[in-house]
Amino acid sequence: MRFVRNPNMRSGDFLEGMFSDYVGGKTKVKAPRTAPTRLVTALTCLQFAFAVYATFLLYYMSPAVDLRTKPDFAWATRIARNMKQLIVTPHVLSRYQEVSSSLVGIEVPPIMPSDVCEHEKIDFVQKKSNDAQMIKLKRELYDEILDFQSKNIGTETLAELMVMKSKWDLRGITRPKVTVLLNHFKRKTLCSQLDSLLQQTLPFHQAWVLSFGSPNEQSLKRIVDSYNDSRISFISSSYDFKYYGRFQMALQTEADLVYILDDDMIPGKKMLQILSHVAGTEKYKNSVLGSIGRILPFRQKDFTFPSYRKFRSKEAGLYLPDPAYDITIDKIVQVDFLSSSWFLSAELIKTLFIETPFTFMTGEDLHLSYQLQKYRNAGSFVLPVDPTDKETWGDSEHRLAYVSETTVIFKDIVQVRDDQWWRALTTGYVTQWAAMYSQKIDVLFYAHSVDEVNALAPLLEKFRSTVGKKAYIVVSGGDFCPCEDTAAALKWPKQVCKERRFKIFDLQIGAISGTSNSEVPIMQAVYSSMRGLIKMHNPSVVITLADIDSNVKKALKMASETNANGTALVLLPRPSVSKALWMADLRSTALPNWNKMRISINIITQNRAQSLTRLLKALSDAYYIGDEIPISFNMDSKVDEETIKLVDSFEWPHGPKTLRRRIIQGGLIRAVSESWYPTSNDDYGLLLEDDIEVSPYYYLWIKYALLAYHYDPQVSLPELSSISLYTPRLVEVVKERPRWNPTEFFKRIHPNTPYLHQLPCSWGAVFFPKLWREFYVYMNMRFTEDAKANPVQIPKSRTNGWQASWKKFLIDMMYLRGYVSLYPNFPNQASFSTNHMEPGAHISAKDNVVRHDKTDFEVPLLMEDFRPLLPNGKLPPASKLPSLNLFNQPISLKGIKAAGAKLGQDVLRCDNATEIVTVDHLTGLPQRCSKFA
Repeated sequence: MRFVRNPNMRSGDFLEGMFSDYVGGKTKVKAPRTAPTRLVTALTCLQFAFAVYATFLLYYMSPAVDLRTKPDFAWATRIARNMKQLIVTPHVLSRYQEVSSSLVGIEVPPIMPSDVCEHEKIDFVQKKSNDAQMIKLKRELYDEILDFQSKNIGTETLAELMVMKSKWDLRGITRPKVTVLLNHFKRKTLCSQLDSLLQQTLPFHQAWVLSFGSPNEQSLKRIVDSYNDSRISFISSSYDFKYYGRFQMALQTEADLVYILDDDMIPGKKMLQILSHVAGTEKYKNSVLGSIGRILPFRQKDFTFPSYRKFRSKEAGLYLPDPAYDITIDKIVQVDFLSSSWFLSAELIKTLFIETPFTFMTGEDLHLSYQLQKYRNAGSFVLPVDPTDKETWGDSEHRLAYVSETTVIFKDIVQVRDDQWWRALTTGYVTQWAAMYSQKIDVLFYAHSVDEVNALAPLLEKFRSTVGKKAYIVVSGGDFCPCEDTAAALKWPKQVCKERRFKIFDLQIGAISGTSNSEVPIMQAVYSSMRGLIKMHNPSVVITLADIDSNVKKALKMASETNANGTALVLLPRPSVSKALWMADLRSTALPNWNKMRISINIITQNRAQSLTRLLKALSDAYYIGDEIPISFNMDSKVDEETIKLVDSFEWPHGPKTLRRRIIQGGLIRAVSESWYPTSNDDYGLLLEDDIEVSPYYYLWIKYALLAYHYDPQVSLPELSSISLYTPRLVEVVKERPRWNPTEFFKRIHPNTPYLHQLPCSWGAVFFPKLWREFYVYMNMRFTEDAKANPVQIPKSRTNGWQASWKKFLIDMMYLRGYVSLYPNFPNQASFSTNHMEPGAHISAKDNVVRHDKTDFEVPLLMEDFRPLLPNGKLPPASKLPSLNLFNQPISLKGIKAAGAKLGQDVLRCDNATEIVTVDHLTGLPQRCSKFA
């Protein structure tokens, strides 16, 4: 049977209580008066003492007792004192003292640090390189980095940092609490570190000495005990938690700031003061600070990234400071990750564990900086030092750290760390290389599954095969869409997943930590990774499928909006991917405007329900590539019941539907001109009468042309005021109305080249908001019921006699101000719209003396992709577009303006024949006369 004791009771207290019960109890014991009796009593007491001692000896040998803690034998002294009361005979007393002294011994004096401390022996001088080429390369790279950072974020010297305002008053009531964690395994540097901490100009709050699986655990504990300081604690475990254990322990601190030190770092006595001050500044409060860091590799000439351990290479990055190349840190420098020491707020420590580390065996330094930047936008900085004052250094004996750094030469460890930083770079870690050499690509594709990769593949391949275009694909990775499966789907070699070259960015979502039922980790990972990748590569657009998971879609939208340079998120329906291959032909400057335009359909109808039904079916069958398209119906007062029912029951899945009906019959001139008015400079109106029919590709033509000729900042075509869907077969402004074939007319340039024409189109056209505002003001100032009262008379134009036509006023204005429309031109005059010439306000009207031949106006619709028919398979540059005047005669844009200036019949009279009227594009009001180029 073993003794059971209260864990809070010391061993001596327990035994002393037992002894008093047996010997010093309440009942008085009379001492015998004879010497033999006293001798027997003394021997009995000694026998009892031996029994108790043997019992406790067995107790301390029990496996239940932790012998690593120092037993307290003070109880033996108290027993000896009690026994004095029983032994009165001098010779018996002397014999008892002789025996007891041999059992208990004399009291041991306290252990001092000098008794247990050992110190690391450094029997070599700091290595210095004599490789002139490497010294030059390293110095040049360091100077480039400092120069870049000084211009972008600012680099301060130590003196400049210390005069910056800090939230921490190192001498007042806001003095920070700092917990220091010292991680030890085999090195003999603990005493040097503790001595340094105890001499700090800013006292530490707590110091935790950590020993995880160390063979020197007992000696480390003796050292901690020898300092006898309540602020210094020893924490040990027989299990080796490796490099992450200290950060896990740091989560428990109640301090404001945490300073984590490797066993090769001996900070100068001013270090805590410097670190705390800098951490309290507004600029660096959200940062991790240290004394040693690394700049990760830069891209090589072959567009690959080398190993960070590659020798004789500038692209392999930097180790800072590096005494071997005489690189000291005299200004604060941002690095990709810190080594050997980390100083940061206790709150930031949590960020390390947002993602499961790539491995727990190494790389905690990189993982910390990567996670802090990715999720907290926090940078990693190496502090500058005063070269003349080692007390300002974080590693006052750099040879210790340098030995540690240069011994990382095992190929398997280097490979693991290389894989780790490459994984970080390809999942959104903006390294110093990425910051210094900001990339500009056309598109980042995002796929969350292999099925989505297959759907996006045609457009991805089109971008990658187009000269001058750069496109990469980002996949979720993990169990959702691994890189290897992506490569197989794209018919790429699987080696692309191993080589350090940008092609596939595998976010590895859930690859290590697994996935949960919550969408939050996925959203967070997609958003944070894509934000970094977008910042690094500056894509014009991010393209994904419209039916992608809604949470992933939100993450992509938020990430795209973070790019100050402008990145548009394009959501393509699966069937539309193959219809949008022309995206690759647009300049990267035009693509960010993908979502900027808003094109509304405005239908003018009254009593042709059958015609309207045909138009609505054609509109519904068209390709809208995921854009929202509002539709409105503008009905005159005499609209019939069948048309009203048709319009009311029509379902439009692409946007909102609006119905308008006049109270008083307005006629076609008011029905058309008042059917739409722009709400912004990005609001475009497609005007369609109900006897028009459109091609499935009509919207693609409009959007392609707007992006190529209007939304590309590198293109200047201010004369463009509308985009026609229709290709005319007649020269309608000439009295004889001769036939005209643009394919034949432009065959010397290209038979299918689009062209600019001074004539606006009324049979399917998109009008620009600026022009339409001008047109409203112009028609208001010029409209008359009597055509003869209109002062504008275009020479030899049959439009001079038109009366009830809104188009007449638009022709006049475009002629006077030099505006043009863009027209398609395809074989057999196939177009994106056609006019069926059905009876209405003009066609077959009783008062219309002109007889219309349907074959002169009805053209075939384009029912297949128009892109291959264009010159070189794409829209030609704006400078290559031929232009025609009102009478279908080739003329320059300057010549078109000159004709209007010569006529001089605008609402403002310009005396100079080289001037035309310019207007306020917001109000449409004419302002002044301006010279034209």
